[in-house]
Amino acid sequence: MTLNGRVARPSQKVRGGDCVVLTVPPPRELDLEPQDIPVSVIFQDSELAVVEKPAGLSVHPGPGHSDGTLVNALLALCPDIRGIGGVLRPGIVHRLDKDTSGLMVVAKSEKAHHSLTAQIKERHVRKGYLALTVGVPPQEEEVIDAPIARDPRNRKRMAVVLGGRESRTSYRVVKEWDNHALLELDLETGRTHQIRVHMAYLGYPLFGDPLYGRRNLVISRQFLHASFLAFSHPSSGEYVEFRSRLPADLRQALQSLGLDCQVE
Repeated sequence: MTLNGRVARPSQKVRGGDCVVLTVPPPRELDLEPQDIPVSVIFQDSELAVVEKPAGLSVHPGPGHSDGTLVNALLALCPDIRGIGGVLRPGIVHRLDKDTSGLMVVAKSEKAHHSLTAQIKERHVRKGYLALTVGVPPQEEEVIDAPIARDPRNRKRMAVVLGGRESRTSYRVVKEWDNHALLELDLETGRTHQIRVHMAYLGYPLFGDPLYGRRNLVISRQFLHASFLAFSHPSSGEYVEFRSRLPADLRQALQSLGLDCQVE
């Protein structure tokens, strides 16, 4: 970029009448490569695969991470997903936050991609989570119905905002201690950071959440795991369910906090 014919410095201020020239480099062709990244496949057939995404793994390439994603791992595990549903996000029909672990279903055919996408849109896919909160909600069960949109005060966050998108989360307290509760949560809608936003809105943020709560040395991420997934199989129409136990880092976090709890 130049300013008045000279290479511009980041600190320079622009004034009325200045001439700014920005040279946009040609687009780089994106060639997604298969990569040997540990991802557990718990079910697979010709139409779909159900996998357990580990924490710390982005679902698909984006700004700042052109590879090393779940998509790169899937291309190595399920080469037939290439091009399904698009070039940039092959096979992907839903997402999890980078630091959220758990179950995801991946389409391996256009038929499956269309079916699963439609089921998600029509809210026929059930997605359940396990989460540890800071503080104990007073209600044993509750449905949180609060609209979510980009936080007007911090564009990196989402927030409950009047006029935001319809968002509903239901939870049930599985076990509680003096200052923590283990919850089972179900999503009726699928907004960005929905569980994290809704629980922080209630005043009970997820343990270790760096964005909506506080970091904690016991854990390197928010305590949130996608533990349940159910949908109708695109070919047979059979209703199928999958469950995933808490991963080692979350079980270790419970032990480090002295919270005696056996969760499958």
